[in-house]
Amino acid sequence: MTTCVVRATVGKYMEVQLTVIGSSPAWPNPGSAQSGYLLEHDGQRLLLDCGPGVLGRLRAAGSPAVDAIAITHFHLDHWGDLVPWAWLVAFGADSGPRTEVWLPPAGRAELARFADRWGNTDMFENAFTLQEFEPSTTFVAAGFEIEPRRVLHFDLVAFGFRVREPVDGRLLAYSGDSGPAPELTDLAREADLFLCEATLERSDKEGDPRGHLAPDEALAAADGPVLLTHRPVELPPPDGVPIAYDGLVVEI
Repeated sequence: MTTCVVRATVGKYMEVQLTVIGSSPAWPNPGSAQSGYLLEHDGQRLLLDCGPGVLGRLRAAGSPAVDAIAITHFHLDHWGDLVPWAWLVAFGADSGPRTEVWLPPAGRAELARFADRWGNTDMFENAFTLQEFEPSTTFVAAGFEIEPRRVLHFDLVAFGFRVREPVDGRLLAYSGDSGPAPELTDLAREADLFLCEATLERSDKEGDPRGHLAPDEALAAADGPVLLTHRPVELPPPDGVPIAYDGLVVEI
């Protein structure tokens, strides 16, 4: 993977490192994985979302081992690689300690329904330590404090995350998939970096209810440095705004 370093903030703090594992929208950009963002600090590894292609990228980089995975919502491009990951745990080489997976409310039942269609209802329970978060209630995963905030994503229950390193207080806001709403602005408030989707060319390209953002809407919600992601290669990048790509490394 190509690696580039962007410093969102420089100062006395110990950086939190963000690696973009996958950055594609719901249809994959050529050669790109779908949503997956790895946060590392003090030897701990947290993966935000786990879309198709993410597991293979992690394995290519040396090890898929992470301490925890947090899923924003149940569209396939944000969680689909939990399926091959479960098979890796069941039948592959020793993958180390069991990974903690944090799911939206009722997420364990949702995964069980998927798994039941494949004749293996307990496949996710057997592979991971499954947990469910509650809206606006902070939980701790891989040493990070994560506050899930409900966001507008069509009629689906979906969340963005405010992820804080508790010692130095470095804060990443991650939109997941979101349409424009006051909740998105609150999510991004005072973040050291706002990782925000920008799927659309223009806001009028989507009906009601909304589920995605145009770049100007993402920038309007930001309250500091922003990194746009989930963007199709068919669309031109907005001038002067950094766009995430697979392998990008950001020190927050």
